[in-house]
Amino acid sequence: MLICAGCASQAASAEEYYTLGMAYYELGKFDDAERWLSKASTVKKTMNASTYNLGRIAYETGRYSEAAKQFERLVKADPENIMAIKSAAYTEIMLGNFEKAESYYFKLLQLEPESASDGYNHALILYALNKYNEAEAMLRKFSYAMPENKNTLLLLARTQRALNKIEALDTYALWLANNSDALVRHEYALLLVEHDYLARAIEAMRKVQSELTSDLGTLKRNAVQFELARLLLIADPENPDGLQTMRNAINSGFNDVKALNELINDPRISKTSKTELLVLSASFDKQS
Repeated sequence: MLICAGCASQAASAEEYYTLGMAYYELGKFDDAERWLSKASTVKKTMNASTYNLGRIAYETGRYSEAAKQFERLVKADPENIMAIKSAAYTEIMLGNFEKAESYYFKLLQLEPESASDGYNHALILYALNKYNEAEAMLRKFSYAMPENKNTLLLLARTQRALNKIEALDTYALWLANNSDALVRHEYALLLVEHDYLARAIEAMRKVQSELTSDLGTLKRNAVQFELARLLLIADPENPDGLQTMRNAINSGFNDVKALNELINDPRISKTSKTELLVLSASFDKQS
């Protein structure tokens, strides 16, 4: 389709403005698309479609505040427009306005109460807002969709953990039975520690160590080694593996003096381990 300024200037109706704007949109010429869609948005017949696509352009070009205004305007004009409500919700998430995004998902589920994907997104927002009981209830409502969406099961595990529910252990284990992720397994290992299942925590932390081939964000391999060493020293004080694992962690760069001193003062470790850890702590002091 050939587009020229002369042809554009001859557009005499809102439909032509809209068609021209969408043609520019498909070509990725957003400035021109906005110009013609803005004209089309002033006429009732093409107002809603034009407003929606003006919001899309603003979103795709990173102008989220402007996009939010366009989508909000459209939702007010057309309260049952599913695509507009979803777009408004996504945009508010990008802006960090989780309360407003949550209100949009509430609207969506009133219009489409069986939408598992919207239910998951709603639960995700509720989790971000620390509304854990509501998030869990939402996830339970759509539990039938968990086999198709592994993220739903993981969110349920994290929500249960936030609620300090021991069921979180089983939910994490169920997720890990079919998925492999060092970060998630690390969460699971720490949860086992919280509930004092030290033997299972050691097993889980060993798996984390084997899965974590390099540092992953804030999860450092030497910190995992330290956590494993700590568990070994507490659960089986006479086993030399604990001290050796601690040396390996320190040789790999672990240097959290505070964490080491807290372990030294833990009454569950042996006197031999305490003495060795004091020597290691002194070496930190010399390095600093």
